[in-house]
Amino acid sequence: MKAVIATSNQGKLREFKRLFDDIAIEIEPQSKFNVPDAIEDGLSFVENALIKARHASRLTNLPSIADDSGLEVDYLKGAPGIYSSRFAGNDATDEENISKLLLALNGVPFSERIARYQCVIVKMDHPNDPTPIIAQGSWEGSIALEAKGHQGFGYDPIFYIPELKCTSAELTNNVKNKISHRSQAMAVLLKKLYLISNNGLKN
Repeated sequence: MKAVIATSNQGKLREFKRLFDDIAIEIEPQSKFNVPDAIEDGLSFVENALIKARHASRLTNLPSIADDSGLEVDYLKGAPGIYSSRFAGNDATDEENISKLLLALNGVPFSERIARYQCVIVKMDHPNDPTPIIAQGSWEGSIALEAKGHQGFGYDPIFYIPELKCTSAELTNNVKNKISHRSQAMAVLLKKLYLISNNGLKN
């Protein structure tokens, strides 16, 4: 099966390619088809993932896979949430988003910096697919007091995993791909795809 990945985020594309390495699905980035980014005006991760998947499928006439993901910080009542990639502005860099988040948590003790990554992955067979497959994964952690590590992207340098005593940016790709929010959502998606292929039914 061939599908278009509805993202222009290079970090996400690299993770998707690694996650699909051993799967019989040929994926292509939407940039190969000159598909512009969709306008993400949904109010939830699910809504934005559906918007992106439908947009890419409509413009390529291919099945599409899209994810919407972000960081929720309990002390900030779930922010930055769906606005994670543009927390410091529409064209903000990862470093600018991290700086704004650390400033917002300045003086907050580590015990109150509980956070999690959320990821929703959607697969649509065509743009009018009435039953898209939806999978969700989350990854619990905390916000570190300072950035550490050079792997990954986004908020990885300040996303601290207590059981591993390091940030996500200090993990190897192999380790991250086994425990991240995106890998968990992907596992749910693949399980649903497997059930569909064997039973001939969706959801």
